[in-house]
Amino acid sequence: MTPRMTTSAPITPLTPTQQRVAQHLVDGLGSQEIAARTGLSAVTVRQYVRDIRESLHCPPRCKPPVIVHFLCNARQVAPPTTDRPMPELSPEQQLLLRAVAEHSNPSDIAAIAKIAPADVRAAHDELLDKTGAANTTQLVVWAHAWGLLGARRATTMESGASQ
Repeated sequence: MTPRMTTSAPITPLTPTQQRVAQHLVDGLGSQEIAARTGLSAVTVRQYVRDIRESLHCPPRCKPPVIVHFLCNARQVAPPTTDRPMPELSPEQQLLLRAVAEHSNPSDIAAIAKIAPADVRAAHDELLDKTGAANTTQLVVWAHAWGLLGARRATTMESGASQ
C-alpha cells in the first residue's frame, strides 16, 4: 500500500521571515547556516521550519527535500532556476526523482519508485551522479527548474512525505 497524505486545506501564506527562511532552505542551507545568515538563533530557525511544515501541511519529520518540494509546488518561494542543462532521465529515474521529492522514508521511496529497498541508495546515488546534484535538496530544486516536478493539477495535493 502506498502511503499518502492528501489535504484539501488551503496553504497558509508564509510570513516575510518564514519566506526568508524558506528561501534559505531552497538554497540548501541547514538550520545553523540559516541562523548565521539571518541573525536568528538556531532554535528560532528550527521553529520557523516547523511552522513552515505546518503551513504547507507537511508531516512533522519530513526531510528538507520534501519541504523544498512542497515550497516550490505551493509557490511560497521564488521559482528555482539553473543554468545546468537537464539530463535525459529514464522513466525509472524520473519515478525515483518524484519519490525522493515527495517521501522521506526509504521504504516509501522504494515502494513509489518500484525498486527493492536495498537498491534505493545505489539508485539515488546514480541519480545524483547523472544530474550533477550535490545532494537531494539540490536535485529537487533543479528538477523544479527543469520542469520535471511541479504542482499537480488536482485540487488536492497528494504526497507521501513520511515521518
